[in-house]
Amino acid sequence: MLLPRTGVSFSCADPALQRLWTTAEEKARNNLRSFGGDTVLVEGGGYEKIWLETQPMGGEMYAGRNLEAALNNTLLFMKHQRADGRLPGSIQCVDGRVEPQFNKFQGFCFPFPALNLYYWTGRDRAYLDDLAGCLRRFDEYLWKTRDSDGDGCLESFCVYDTGEDNAVRYGDAPRWWTEDEAPRGYSVVPMASMDMMSFSYACRDTLRRISTLTGDGKEDDWRARAEDVARGLRERLWDEKRGACFDRDHLGRPVDVLTHNNLRCMYWGSFSQDMADRFVREHLLNPKEFWCEMPLPSVSVSDPAFRNAPENNWSGQPEGLTYQRAVRALENYGYDSLVPVLGRRLFRAVIEGGYMFTQQFDPFTGAPSMVPIPAQQSGEDTGPVVMQDAYGPTILAVMEYMARMWGVRMLLGEIHFSLCGGLEYAYEQRWGGHVYCTESDGRRARALADGKEIYGGPCGVRLITDEAGNLLRTTILEKSPDEGRKKG
Repeated sequence: MLLPRTGVSFSCADPALQRLWTTAEEKARNNLRSFGGDTVLVEGGGYEKIWLETQPMGGEMYAGRNLEAALNNTLLFMKHQRADGRLPGSIQCVDGRVEPQFNKFQGFCFPFPALNLYYWTGRDRAYLDDLAGCLRRFDEYLWKTRDSDGDGCLESFCVYDTGEDNAVRYGDAPRWWTEDEAPRGYSVVPMASMDMMSFSYACRDTLRRISTLTGDGKEDDWRARAEDVARGLRERLWDEKRGACFDRDHLGRPVDVLTHNNLRCMYWGSFSQDMADRFVREHLLNPKEFWCEMPLPSVSVSDPAFRNAPENNWSGQPEGLTYQRAVRALENYGYDSLVPVLGRRLFRAVIEGGYMFTQQFDPFTGAPSMVPIPAQQSGEDTGPVVMQDAYGPTILAVMEYMARMWGVRMLLGEIHFSLCGGLEYAYEQRWGGHVYCTESDGRRARALADGKEIYGGPCGVRLITDEAGNLLRTTILEKSPDEGRKKG
């Protein structure tokens, strides 16, 4: 596959933000590795593998800079899919030998990024067909192995299935699990899981999109099958009184911990609009729960299960990976205007923390959690201890928020020009023969496609065009400076 050349540049009048950009770019490049001759972007920060949880998504976010690495971050998972449909939860490279690992799922930020690469790479039909087969087989595997009690709700078997390392809510569950049979004798697992249900929903919803592209006549079928999963999620795990989902233990009892995993469901699109609205309004924006000084803790800060632990622990502190996923989660449900708010808070935390890109942040101060972590060159939790920096999800989250606030992003063949204000800047995205640009003096902005101005006016908007720069629609990102002054 001959890949289009890509490249990004950004300059701004704020020295701290400019240094943040430059540092992020440099540290991201240092996370490029060769896996058996294939260039990939590892998770970084001491994590030397590519994880299904992070790296297909992370690679796609890096596509505007290195399309080869972005594609390999997806293709390696597809290449190492087992005959029964299971995808590796992680892939490592030891002495030049690529080794897939099937001892957890770790997460599944895969379907949408993989589909978006179809557009980035030039719309190769063979790639699209391979992706459809991969998603179909994985969905079949889930329903064959992960509904052990037959209640129509998919289950997590171990802590690493959903990537919630050290989470209190998992109780005595094993960290990883290699078998297809459910674990027995534990207090919580097998656990009916909103994440696992969302894995299936994301597969089926993406297969619906692919059916539209190929015209194979199966679009309505995949839509109905995705809706079946969403309906099952709501019926079995949604608490109407509390406005949130709660997983259930192997006895069917709710795991009574208010978690950010509801936001993950929004990333995968498995919530209805009314479910998302309730979670955002009642919980996400609640300063006593998730909207604290540094928003997006993994568990509500008011929940008894919350732990403000600085080490890798999904029981409390906000994670760079959650910020990375939050962009799509919020925009899926029309909460575009929250993205700049989170972006500015993340920028401040990294800048004030000395431009160190750590995995976690203190929710009450925003300070980065500077703790030693295992380098994990091979196996699980082994290797020399290093002081964490260059954690990929945090780096890529910073880059993504900048693109979604002041820059350009390609999503499913559409070009998104984001024109937030308050900053003098110029952003350029190159893709093949195209050059897409934004520029602003802080109050007014311009957007250009291949040298043609498609917008000139107040800041605070996002323009969505086709690849040729023809306007499709406009959304509001934030109040323009002029509007704010008029309304006092």
